[in-house]
Amino acid sequence: MSIVAIRTALETKLNTITPELSTAWENVLFTPVAGTPYQQVNLLMADNLSGCISDSSYVSKGFLQVMLCYPIGGGAKLASTRADLLLSTFKRGLNLTSGGVIVEINKTPVIAPAIVDGDRYKFPVTIYFKSFISQS
Repeated sequence: MSIVAIRTALETKLNTITPELSTAWENVLFTPVAGTPYQQVNLLMADNLSGCISDSSYVSKGFLQVMLCYPIGGGAKLASTRADLLLSTFKRGLNLTSGGVIVEINKTPVIAPAIVDGDRYKFPVTIYFKSFISQS
């Protein structure tokens, strides 16, 4: 239940960003349109910290990986602008809530170096979070 709540909180916030960008969600069929940008989203869970608050709760950590995928040949400006928008949307200290679970953005998002993959210029943005999960 906590992974579903964490995913929902993060993806709901991502969906508030304007302008909208087509999204390749995990395990959902998606066909990129040639010449059109999109983002690929993956939730990666990391280690859980048990016993740091109480025996009936733990801290769940991980990150949301947003891969910005832009057509080759358009320069870096559009992808960089979108990455900046992700940074301002997911500011360190932001708290999101879903299903009674609070998800805290606990680190400023990280923009990694771009890569070229086929006909796409891909710009990875990593959004780190932690969440306090009660098992009672």
